[in-house]
Amino acid sequence: MLDINLIRNDPEGVKTSLLKRMDSLDFTRLLECDRLRRNLLAESEKLKAERNRVSALIPRLRKEGSNIDTLLSDMKKTGDLIKEHDTTLESIEAEIHSFLESLPNIPAADVLPGGKENNKVVREWGVKPVFTFPPKDHMTLSKSLGLIDYERGAKLGGNGFWIYRGFGAVMEWALLNYFVEEHLKDGYEFILPPHILNYQCGYAAGQFPKFVDDVFHLKQDEGKGSGQFILPTAETALVNIYRDEIIEEANLPLKFFAYTPCYRKEAGSYRAEERGMIRGHQFNKVEMFQYTKPEDSENALEELVGKAESLVKGLGLHYRVSKLAAGDCSASMGKTCDIEVWIPSMNDYKEVSSASNGYEYQSRRGNIRFRRKDSKKNEYVHTLNASGLATSRLLPAIMEHFQHGDGSITIPEVLRKWTGKEILKP
Repeated sequence: MLDINLIRNDPEGVKTSLLKRMDSLDFTRLLECDRLRRNLLAESEKLKAERNRVSALIPRLRKEGSNIDTLLSDMKKTGDLIKEHDTTLESIEAEIHSFLESLPNIPAADVLPGGKENNKVVREWGVKPVFTFPPKDHMTLSKSLGLIDYERGAKLGGNGFWIYRGFGAVMEWALLNYFVEEHLKDGYEFILPPHILNYQCGYAAGQFPKFVDDVFHLKQDEGKGSGQFILPTAETALVNIYRDEIIEEANLPLKFFAYTPCYRKEAGSYRAEERGMIRGHQFNKVEMFQYTKPEDSENALEELVGKAESLVKGLGLHYRVSKLAAGDCSASMGKTCDIEVWIPSMNDYKEVSSASNGYEYQSRRGNIRFRRKDSKKNEYVHTLNASGLATSRLLPAIMEHFQHGDGSITIPEVLRKWTGKEILKP
């Protein structure tokens, strides 16, 4: 959520920044409500002060035998006016809150405007594989190797679901073990959060109320702010660990990672080349997360991007890093870099990690603050997240990158201590 003080003090500057990712924006009604709210608050304070003064005076006048009928009548009118102001204030504040919670995060100054057409590739690593034989796609390879059962996965869950079988399950778990081991080496705390979350978790993460229909609900809202849903990403849980708490400055940064399946109601449009595991309703992911002081968050983002890159390098996969334009960032994030692996059969890159800085957007929604040691002042933390990594596109990339003419694939060296094999053969 944005700070209304920013909009009040520089409406045109905030508008210009937000129009990097929005088609139109008008602060006229918001600022009108804000002025009315402040005027009503000031008037209510005066009325309450006068009521307190007269309330303290009445017992003395009554004791002196003075006629207080007029004062009592005036105080009733004052009380009624205060109630009227309070009712109006409640309505205005609800309108202000509704408007503010609908706004996305302000893009960072160095983020380009527009949509994905303006995403910028910042660097690449490795080279695209070159084959001396007709290469197969990951669906063909996974079927011939008995790794993935798409048909029975669809039978169990419908389109967008699959079953890892035999060595497919071993490979999947080897990837997760690799990620966990690397994050523990870097001093991140391992979290296994609940998969069922309450409405407040979705709100603090910035997904609700605007994107409330994009998740699987267990219990439909019985009213605003109620209901439970299955997490779409571990970020939704991790950002809420310190909701409504104050963290001591000495404890920052807090660095976590979590393993969960991710459940997505909207898997997106299924193009022909996105069959198989490229896009689905359920996939495994290890998520990194940091709470930092504001002055440290840009360096933290670089750290998260670097960690995600290191994992892909360890697998030997060709990838690139893209800095997203404002319109392609999620609504809660002010800056995002995607790590995208090359999928030969698709002749395209696919995201396996999205590293983002939410600045104070989520912490305002979740009321997550830290206390400065010297000033004792409470400030909002900055929150950051990055996939480290999502697996459903890595296994297809591994199969396609390291395939041989006989249909076998070479297993990346970093996974072999968990797989016990170097080569998978049909």
